[in-house]
Amino acid sequence: MLTAINLHKTYRKDAILTPVLRGLDLEVLPGEFLSIVGMSGSGKSTLLHLLGTLDRPDEGEVRFDGKRIDDLRADKRDRLRNETFGFIFQFYHLLPELTALENVLMPQMISHSVLGWLGRRRALRRRAEELMERVGLSHRLHHRPRELSGGEMQRAAIARALINRPRVLLADEPTGNLDEDTGREIVSLLHDLNRQDGLTIVMVTHNREIAAGTDRVVRLHAGRVESPIALSSPFLAET
Repeated sequence: MLTAINLHKTYRKDAILTPVLRGLDLEVLPGEFLSIVGMSGSGKSTLLHLLGTLDRPDEGEVRFDGKRIDDLRADKRDRLRNETFGFIFQFYHLLPELTALENVLMPQMISHSVLGWLGRRRALRRRAEELMERVGLSHRLHHRPRELSGGEMQRAAIARALINRPRVLLADEPTGNLDEDTGREIVSLLHDLNRQDGLTIVMVTHNREIAAGTDRVVRLHAGRVESPIALSSPFLAET
C-alpha cells in the first residue's frame, strides 16, 4: 500500500550537514498497525513526514498504491494529505479559537468550496458529531482546546484525522504528551479503528508496551530499517 524506496534525507544548518535517513526501505501493508521505534535522532518522525508528503526526500521515492507521490505538484500533495492520509501528532495542533467540533470539521471546510460546504454542512456536521461520540467527546462539542484535557485534545485530533475517511493514519508519538493511563486509552482507540474499520496505521513511538501490541515493529538504526524485531527484543528497551 505504502512504500519507501531508498530514502535519503539530510538536514542543513549553516555549514553543518546532518544525515538522518541513509537509503531507507519500508513497506506498509494494507490494514496493518505498524510501529516504528528507534533511538532519538534515528529519523522516525522524518520518515513519517516523508511517507505523508509533509516533506520530500533528497533521494529515493515514496509510492502509494504503486504510484509515486513524493514528486507530485504541491496542490496534488495537499489533496492527498487532505483526502488519503490522516495525521495525529504529539502536540495535537488544534486551532485555539475554534471549538472541538469546529476543529474536527476543519479538513472538510478546507476541501469544499463555499457553495459545496453550505450544501453539505448539515451532513458533515452529523458525521463530525458521530466521530466525536465515537472518541468519547460528545459532551465536549462546543469546548475550546484550552477547556480540554490532554487526552481530550488528542481524541479531538483523532476525530479530525478521520473526518475525511483516510486510508492511512500516520501517528507521531500520539501518547508522548499524555500520562500513562490516558495514553493507554488513546492506543486502545487506535486499535479499535484498525480492527473495526480496517484502517492502516503507521505509528512512531518510544513506548515499548505500546509497540508490542501492534501487528509489526520495525526499528530504525543509522538511517535505515533493521530487520523486523521480536517483541521481546532488547532493542525495544532502548527506545
